[in-house]
Amino acid sequence: MLAATVLRSADLDETRDVVAAAFCPHTLELPDRSAALSARWRAHQVEDIGVTVLDYGAPVRITTRGGCDAFLVEIPLGGRSTITQGADTVVADRTTGAILSLAEPISTVRSAGSPQLIVRLERAALDDQLRTLTGAEVHRPLRFTAALDLTSPEGRSWHRLVDLLRTEAEQDGALVHSPVARAQLRSLLLTQLLCGQPNNYSDVLRQGSGTPVPRLLQRAVDLIRDHAAEALTVEDVAQATGMSVRALQQGFRRYVGCTPTEYLRDVRLDRVHAALQAGDPGSLTVTDAAFRWGFTHLGRFAGDYRRRFAEPPSATLRR
Repeated sequence: MLAATVLRSADLDETRDVVAAAFCPHTLELPDRSAALSARWRAHQVEDIGVTVLDYGAPVRITTRGGCDAFLVEIPLGGRSTITQGADTVVADRTTGAILSLAEPISTVRSAGSPQLIVRLERAALDDQLRTLTGAEVHRPLRFTAALDLTSPEGRSWHRLVDLLRTEAEQDGALVHSPVARAQLRSLLLTQLLCGQPNNYSDVLRQGSGTPVPRLLQRAVDLIRDHAAEALTVEDVAQATGMSVRALQQGFRRYVGCTPTEYLRDVRLDRVHAALQAGDPGSLTVTDAAFRWGFTHLGRFAGDYRRRFAEPPSATLRR
């Protein structure tokens, strides 16, 4: 599939609506009320990858609430942006881009004259490519280091690949009309990002493709998933699978991308999330669901839940 949209607008609401339809819902503000918006937007959709050049033509402030299963990779073509997501703040310019998860809230302040080359990648596409590269399941959400070094060999290579896709799309090139070539370029874009940008699966990726998860470690993963509501400890899991605690810890870091404790927490959070989505606010409380899945420190639970799902548990229950 190949599609293109073009926008030139001085209207704040129109610009916000067009950008939101391609990326995610957000607020768009002009910090300087005397500044005139002069937005320029040119976007191409090739399969499930969106490639956009966007310039607001004025200083802007952008805030997203999260909740979208995709990533934005921003490559500044000029100017300066300060981007905050969680505990990470990236000052983006021609040497530094940003990789942002649309699942979590983002706050961005851009200077005037800050055109951006922006790539939207679906989380599902990256997860599928990660499975292909590692031969293992993706047991916890993929997380990238937010700052993208555009001066590194990996950053420069990825930028060139994006430029190739954009140029072919803009010039209606033969590459984007060949299903085989599109599939190969898509795979290369995803692979280069996963292997070149630090993330919580980098250690797993360095082991090479097709490495099977050891049988005992898979038993440990299954045991945690089957008994997540119980009072499990790392020692319990190690003993039940016949592994040492050290081997269990090392195996999880290598093949799962986290510690056993982190994996247990994430499984429990997923179970609470599912219970709140299906629950009736008249008969289920957040506290009931949290206690049911082993969370006894409600303050810590609420913070972990918000970081994972980009909203408080009470908001999930109300929907």
